[in-house]
Order: sequence, then C-alpha cells, then structure tokens
Amino acid sequence: MRDPRYDVLFEPMRIGPVIAKNRFYQVPHCNGGGYRDPSAAAEMRGTKAEGGWGVIFTEQCEMHHSSEITPFIELRLWEDKDIPQLRRMSEKMKTHGALAGIQLAYSGINGPNLYTKEVPLAPSPLPIRTFTNDPVQARALSKSEIRDLRRWFVNAAKRSKLAGFDLICLYGAHGFGIFQHFLSRATNQRTDEYGGSLENRARFVNEVIADIRDAVGDTMGLTLRVSLDESIGELGFSNSELREFIEMNRDLPDLWDLAHGTWEDCSGPSRFKEEAAQEQLVRGIRELSGKPVVGVGRFTSPDVMVKMIKSGTLDFIGCARPSIADPFLPKKVEEGRIEDIRECIGCNICITGDMTMSISRCTQNPTFMEEWRKGWHPEHMNAKGDSENVLIVGSGPAGLEAAWALCRRGYDVAIAEARTEIGGRVARECRLPGLSAWGRVRDYRAYQLSQRANVETYLDSQLTAENIMEFGFQNIAIATGATWRRDGVARQHVVPMMISDKAAIYTPDDLMEGRIPGGNVVIFDDDHYYMGGVLAELLVRKGARVTLITPSAYVSDWTNNTLEQATIHARLDEMGVEIVLNRGITEIAADHVLSNCVYTGKTCSYAADAVVVVTSRVGDDLLYQELLARQEDWSDAGIRSVKLFGDAEAAGPIAWATYAGHRYARELDCAPLGDALPFRREITELAAE
Repeated sequence: MRDPRYDVLFEPMRIGPVIAKNRFYQVPHCNGGGYRDPSAAAEMRGTKAEGGWGVIFTEQCEMHHSSEITPFIELRLWEDKDIPQLRRMSEKMKTHGALAGIQLAYSGINGPNLYTKEVPLAPSPLPIRTFTNDPVQARALSKSEIRDLRRWFVNAAKRSKLAGFDLICLYGAHGFGIFQHFLSRATNQRTDEYGGSLENRARFVNEVIADIRDAVGDTMGLTLRVSLDESIGELGFSNSELREFIEMNRDLPDLWDLAHGTWEDCSGPSRFKEEAAQEQLVRGIRELSGKPVVGVGRFTSPDVMVKMIKSGTLDFIGCARPSIADPFLPKKVEEGRIEDIRECIGCNICITGDMTMSISRCTQNPTFMEEWRKGWHPEHMNAKGDSENVLIVGSGPAGLEAAWALCRRGYDVAIAEARTEIGGRVARECRLPGLSAWGRVRDYRAYQLSQRANVETYLDSQLTAENIMEFGFQNIAIATGATWRRDGVARQHVVPMMISDKAAIYTPDDLMEGRIPGGNVVIFDDDHYYMGGVLAELLVRKGARVTLITPSAYVSDWTNNTLEQATIHARLDEMGVEIVLNRGITEIAADHVLSNCVYTGKTCSYAADAVVVVTSRVGDDLLYQELLARQEDWSDAGIRSVKLFGDAEAAGPIAWATYAGHRYARELDCAPLGDALPFRREITELAAE
C-alpha cells in the first residue's frame, strides 16, 4: 500500500488539452539508439510506461534535414517515412496510460550537417559548437528562411500528431536548440526584430508556438524546454533574464520544462552534483506563470520529490537518469516498496552511449536498452533451468548482480567472499572523494539478497579449487575481480616499464586499502577514466604535493563522455595539482620520473618521492584456471559448468561488471546459441534500384 505522504505525487495534472495520470515525468533523454535502433528505444520507453510514469518523452528528434548532429545518433522526423517508427514508440509509451511526448529539435549552431551536407542555419553567423569541434560555420537565417523554419516546425508537429504523440517539447536548453540560440545574446547578434531586446529575441519562439497551436494545439500539449542559466557571463541567457522571459510570456507553453545551462551543468555526475542541485535556480519561477513547471535534479528520493511539490518549486518531477536506473520507480512508490527502488548512482555511464554513438548502458539496470534486443525485463527473469544451485566466488558488482538475478530465477545460491565485507571494488571505490553514491550498487543488491531465503553469503572465505570440488555445487561462477597493475603496462607501455627497485610504487588498490604516500607524489594516468583524478584529489586532501602526468591531451580524458572532464580539470587545478598533459613516463627512478613528450619524445624529469601508477588491471583468474585444469574431474564432483565473468574475465567500468553478472544469470542452463547473434538488431532495408 502507498504511504499517504506520497499521495501528492500521484495527483493527475493537466498539460494543455491533455491530462497526465501523475506527476512522474520522464524528461527527454538520449539512449544511443535513435534512428538506428528504434525498436530497442521503443521497448525501453514501453517498459517505463509499465513502470508507472505519467509522462514519457523521446530523446531529441531532429525535425528537419537542414539541421542534424551527425555523428551523434538521435531520432529523425524529416519526412512521412519517419512516422511509422515513431508511431511504434508512441504506442509503446501509451500502453499503460502514460502521455507520449516527442522532443522536436532544430540544432542551429549545434548542427554541423555532416550527413546531409546542408549549410547550417542559425540566428547569427557563428562557428558550429559540437563535442567534436567540427570546422564548420553557420550562416544567419534570412527573414524568409525564418518563415520557412516556422513552417518546418508546423510540418513536424503535424507529423508528430500522426505518429500518435500527446505532447510536443520544443527544445531550447543545454545550448542545443534554435530557441535558446534566439533567446541568448551570446548567440543572437541580430539587429532586426528578432534580435536586441528580450521581447525581440523571444519573438521566434512566440511565433512557432502560435503556429503549432493553430495546427495541433487543440489536441496536443506544448512544452518548452529552456535553460535556467547559461552560466557564460553577461551575454548569456541568465537566470534573472529567464525569469523575466517567463513573466513576460506567462502562458506561452502549456508547461515550462527547466534545465540548467549546458548539458554538463544540467546532468553532472553525483561526484559533483547532489540530488536536487538545481532547486535554487528553479525556486520562485512557478509563481511567475499560470502554467505548470517541471524540473530535473537526479531525483531518487520520494521524500525529496514530495518536498519539491509541496514547497511549490515544481509541479512535475522530471527524471531522466533515475528513470533509467529504475523504470518502475513510480510503481514501487505507489505499492509502498521504497526499499526496492534501484537508485541512480550518478555515474553517467548512460550518457556515454550517446557520446560514443553506441547503445547505452546503466550500472544499476543492466536490462536498459536490452528490453527488445534480448528480451530482458528489469522486474522479471526467465524461469529456472534444469540445474538447482550455483556457487558464486566473489561479491563484487558482477557477483552480486548474478546472485540477485539467479535468486529471482529460483536457483539456490551461495556467495563466497574472501574479504570481510561484500561489494568488491564498489565497497572500496565508494570511499573515495565524491563517489559515495556508488555504494548503492552494493547496497541495493545486498538488501534484495537479504530478503531471499535461497541465498547464503560466506565472508572470509578464500576458496581453493580443491574446496570447490568438494562442495558439490552444480554451477561455479567465478567473479573474483581484477587487480591494478604495478608495472605500468597499459597503452604507452605494452611491456613493463623501467622501474628502479628503490622506487616507491603504489597502485589504486594500495590507496584504497589505506596505504597513502606523502611528499612529492606523481600519478601516471594511462587509464584515462575517473580513477587518476579521484586519487589526485584524495592525495591532496591527505597533504601530498601531486603531479598528474598523462599521455592524453586531457586529464581523465574518457570522462568527457560522462560530462565531467572539464569539472575534474578545474577541481584539480583549484586544489593545486600540477597537471602535465601530452607526456608519458619512460622510467621511474628512486626520487624522480623521466617523462617524454608523446609527440617529440623530448624528456624531462619530475621529482617523485612516490609514484602511483593508474594504468590497467589484471583479472584475478587463478582459481578459474585451476578449475579448468581439473575439468576431467568435474563430472565426479557434480560440476556442470564453470564460468568466468566480470572484471576477472576482462576489466572495465562497473556497468560492464553488472551487465556481465546479469547476462550470466540469464543464460545459465539455456541452450547455446552457437554462431547466432546473442541479440536482435534492425537493418536498414535496401531501397529499390
């Protein structure tokens, strides 16, 4: 039964001519599928509908061929041929009473048009702003082209209606949208009636909304997504100017969708952004308009959601990442199962799918974007196979996910953990600066397992192959994790680097175990994800003088894909870390390192009382290899299968580990696929010659 304090979250809410069944509003978000994988995206949205969301939006949908953001893969609504795939999506969204929304985007100075080869159009002639720094510029829209653009929006709105959508979101936030480009003085330098004063800069969005209302407004709700604050100085669209704009145009859309500045500002990871981080920017805006307001802030706590509603800050609770981590979040609140919510950890691995043009993942929800491709459901498992029990060696993210999924299938599960606590790498990493939310990976699974009678956990249990052969388990799952290398092997060095036997060498494992060096500490980061930067922050807090050396042109390079690279660099710089880019390390001596320029090879030295090598990891697969060596004895021991997975098989991000654990659990006792693909895919049909 639902706790009455959450009743306010389930009140029906009007958005123009349509009514949402509750206040849970899945804002537009990417998924790496777009036009390439529409069925995968449709099934993902349909799963959220089943999970109880009142409003569900698509990701960014490019509404005209003259503005597209290749190489990034989004939806497209360029012509009538695009309607069927979008209709499939809207139908899935509406299966359980949710409102289906489509976000229409014209990217302006964010659209390089690498696919269509059209000249980009924008309010003013400026270089294209993309993550890939394309050497392309946009030219200014003429007045006749502004009229064309208005017509294109109307055409897209009509197609959206034919595709079955209830809501249209006009995208003007995150710097990604023609509406923001017109509203901001930084991108609108026009001197005609579309530039200059705020009234003039707001003219275009007023015209487009009026046009769309005339075309479909009696049947579809219109929402406008705008930036709370561009945070780029005097010329930017500031929070105060946003408030003036909303007060000036109180009833312009049917709903105001508010999002902070750039995508990095809005969707920063939990390392730098707390839940409800945008509350101060949103507070008071609702009073400026008679229309409802939705805002975001990685809301995972129903109590925080209620606070946002009852304080008058928001009318709808906007969620992207939390809806990915748990598509059934609303239903679990409604059923009084708060403890069963898989809370988003804010690692932003989901965003990397869009940034790398690949199907997205979620650390907490391995079924994300596999609902259609593999038939995986976040709340349901396939039936148990013909074996009865599984021994899982290792309780890291892979082992815990496998255990929880296998329990749900009906297997008897035993977990053997060599340490005194469960969680593996997550138990250690969540103690590092800013990563406490990552402990939710362990905590959620630990709680779920504690509620099951068919699982037992044994701590301080360092097993040998002989132990396992004697236990009588039918299936052995080896999820023993990985260890950071001490020899520097990674990308620059494919064989161990030159290291003096007098040098003080540390690995991330050492620091996470509490062995902290002091004095002049050099971090060699050839891993390029978060670890090097996090350890630099830890060492500074402990009093060390830190120099971070990386062969990349950017510190923590891969975190550009998680929208935190610039923030990491700024944080380390503010803390006094010496950041050395484009340099490797060729030799580690007792009191210094020899560093080489990756382009010229020129060398110089840096003082080092200790060196932390953040390079690569080696899977801890010794137990697996010992069991393989005794394969001829498996039958006598009652063993049917032995499987290595997770970091023990091949080290990667935590999301890779939970996915591997879930996949193992799904596939146990299933018929082998042989050479067949382990997932479904969509292939573009050949056109008639």
